[in-house]
Amino acid sequence: MKPNVPRWKVFVTRALPGDSITRLLARAEVEVWPREMPPPRAEFMKRLRQVDAVLSMLSDALDAAAISAAPNLKVISNYAVGFDNVDLDAATRVGIPVGHTPGVLTDATADLAFALLLAAARRVAEGDREVRAGKWRTWGPQTLLGADVTGATLGIVGWGQIGQATARRAAGFGMKILYSNRRARRGTGPAPSSIEARAVSLDRLLAESNFVSIHVPLTPNTRHMIGWAELRRMKPGAILINTARGPIVDQKALVHALRSGRLGGAGLDVTHPEPIRRGDPLLKLPNIVITPHIGSASRATREKMAAMAVDNILAVMDGRVPQWCANAGVKLRPRSPRPA
Repeated sequence: MKPNVPRWKVFVTRALPGDSITRLLARAEVEVWPREMPPPRAEFMKRLRQVDAVLSMLSDALDAAAISAAPNLKVISNYAVGFDNVDLDAATRVGIPVGHTPGVLTDATADLAFALLLAAARRVAEGDREVRAGKWRTWGPQTLLGADVTGATLGIVGWGQIGQATARRAAGFGMKILYSNRRARRGTGPAPSSIEARAVSLDRLLAESNFVSIHVPLTPNTRHMIGWAELRRMKPGAILINTARGPIVDQKALVHALRSGRLGGAGLDVTHPEPIRRGDPLLKLPNIVITPHIGSASRATREKMAAMAVDNILAVMDGRVPQWCANAGVKLRPRSPRPA
């Protein structure tokens, strides 16, 4: 007879859409945090000490201290394409693979990037506020004049899957497309043949673009990569879009650029911190559209993300490195669960 092996314990830090959790329930004891807000740090650390796997959100800090305090933890599965909330080096040192959910949210995020671009260009949020406030008195030839999108130049910072998907949407509007990333600056990394785009330096992209859309991951090198010096290089009246990570843009510099009229507007799905503080100066500016980090928030996309996050955990339960692993060279911890 097979020994009575204890079932794995899994902590899911927020309720997920769809029914993917049922696949975990068939093989593990699963606790799902029931509240809207993330688990407080003390509660999170307590759960980590007790479980074999955690299915985490971007708002859950899995830093070195949290990882070192989790002696039984065998896998982190992050419900996001990014993993800047996880100390990847600390996880790798102790044999914990870090799963994530890349690829699946490409189109949803590109859709939102272009929605923000259109909303900022045509002052959609401003118009909505005026209507709701009863300020719409008549049609006027100079009312809420915005920027043309068709035929304008879009600069894409970061030529990954989401950046290229945004470019495909821009092509449908007849936009001229420039892109910049590390490979482009070395003269490599040409645009796919299906997209007519030109690789340029970041400085040239900023100077020539009517719209700039950010699609790079958050790393030490990209933190505040768009600061006052970069905003000054942009065309007067240009519009900045950020659906990547908030700290990539220096928000104080962005406030100054918007207040002074240097920029014509901005569309942000990400801020720093998140959620944005109630008294943040950005919230007082009329020429900015801010959404609450909903780039991947279509029902189908979020359900696919849940399925991938669960798959990451099941793979480690079976002794395999997850298919979607941010530290693919990691040597797995022993997969036997905690002693009963």
